Amino acid sequence: MRFYFIKTPRILKRLFAKYTWSFFSTQKEIFLTFDDGPISEVTEFVLDQLQQFNAKATFFCIGDNIRKHPTVFSRIINEGHSVGNHTFNHLNGWKNSNTTYINNINKCENLLSHQKTKLFRPPYGKIKRKQAKQLLANGYKIIMWDVLSADFDPTITKEKCLQNVLRNVENGSIIVFHDSIKANDKLYYALPKVLEEFSLQGYKFKAIS
Repeated sequence: MRFYFIKTPRILKRLFAKYTWSFFSTQKEIFLTFDDGPISEVTEFVLDQLQQFNAKATFFCIGDNIRKHPTVFSRIINEGHSVGNHTFNHLNGWKNSNTTYINNINKCENLLSHQKTKLFRPPYGKIKRKQAKQLLANGYKIIMWDVLSADFDPTITKEKCLQNVLRNVENGSIIVFHDSIKANDKLYYALPKVLEEFSLQGYKFKAIS
């Protein structure tokens, strides 16, 4: 059983204050993010759902998947969503040298160079301080999260995944889903309900810029 926080503790946000965990907002706005795509079937499902609710989101893309699925990646851009760097090969920063890790990020960045904003999310949320320091110095915003859906966890139900989001979102929350095969059963169940519920509550879904 792996250990993770569904709602990021305030102490963690303070300890790593240079990372973006959420946004201060007095408005009803939340920030959906999707990691590990783009892939044809799952990312296209996400885009279809977002379109139905006039919602914008941020996709943290694996470079190798951009290479394999350029048409899906182009659709993300063309429909007005933000994209960010999630390394080229989904590397764990803790398990790789600083040089290897940064080079892998740069390889992904070559596919994102036309984007105005440099957003980065470390796979698994694991990044060394020196790696982060270098990225920040290079103009990246390191985007973490406030609410984890845990759609990646095979030990929880799709209903639990949905409740993880519904019970923990606040104004300005950054929410993590995964547009991946591994997460698709929970994503397919939870995402439409999240979009519907928060739309009914008057929330706007915004992309990170």
